[in-house]
Amino acid sequence: MLNRVVLVGRLTRDPELRYTPNGVAVATFTLAVNRTFSNQQGEREADFINCVVWRKPAENVANYLKKGSLAGVDGRIQTRNYEGQDGRRVYVTEVVADSVQFLEPKGASSGNRSNDFYGAPPMEPPFGEGSQNQRQTSNQGYTRVNDDPFAGSGQIDISDDDLPF
Repeated sequence: MLNRVVLVGRLTRDPELRYTPNGVAVATFTLAVNRTFSNQQGEREADFINCVVWRKPAENVANYLKKGSLAGVDGRIQTRNYEGQDGRRVYVTEVVADSVQFLEPKGASSGNRSNDFYGAPPMEPPFGEGSQNQRQTSNQGYTRVNDDPFAGSGQIDISDDDLPF
């Protein structure tokens, strides 16, 4: 059996962060994902897909994404049901995200572009696990998008034997 979903889209509203009675963070948001084809009037349509993410990734999503942010979601489809206020059975289908990637620089969806490579401070492995000291020094070793990593290094000596083709 296989239940895998990969989505790229924009958030339709700011994520909603809540905590369970046990203190576990859960964030919900909706992604607008464009369809690859146009309708009969020549307009592109979109699907609006409900997503849920748990624990530390949920807190990161709530802190760094907002309405209009471009995000990638990797997860699985899950259907749950509950009894509504009117006594009817309500069925909900949503994507439970294993990971959420921030796909544009911080503030880019509002037209304010920065030079940061991701929407959050460079992401630590996975979603901020690690000590506070590691988070504070996490910019070391990263290259900004506009920086040339080979600037000032002179000519690079490569022999034909080093080439993969």
